[in-house]
Amino acid sequence: MSSPGFELPLRLLLAFRMLIDELHAELARQGHPDMRPMHGFVMQAIGPDGTTAVELGRTLGVSKQAAGKTIDTLERIGYVERTADPHDTRRKIVRLTPYGMDALARSARIFDTLRARWAAELGEGRLQALESDLRRMTPANPWRLDIPGWFGSL
Repeated sequence: MSSPGFELPLRLLLAFRMLIDELHAELARQGHPDMRPMHGFVMQAIGPDGTTAVELGRTLGVSKQAAGKTIDTLERIGYVERTADPHDTRRKIVRLTPYGMDALARSARIFDTLRARWAAELGEGRLQALESDLRRMTPANPWRLDIPGWFGSL
């Protein structure tokens, strides 16, 4: 008997939620207690070279004001800093701080650990098959950073 159509997206969302919740619990243990799920999308969108609030809003699919509020929060908790654009002193560039870069590096290692746990539970072959099937059914580029805008707001 096949499952009802609504179960697939719910199960995928639940798997995502479980992984993200486990990630953030471990990040808190490793010195990043203020990191929230949406912060990861924002910090990835800022990237290693930095960005402006306008560009960040465009990438995330939110308004400049919403992006600015999130930048304020991330700046207050130490993950980003605003600096003058060397090419245009009227513009402010948002950059990750060493603390922000540490959070992203730790996240990558934690995700590897979580994946290894799934492989141990399901078997490496089954997990690889699941990943392969998901790659087949989704766009080639998994880096969709407009999730905040897609969900509605930051």
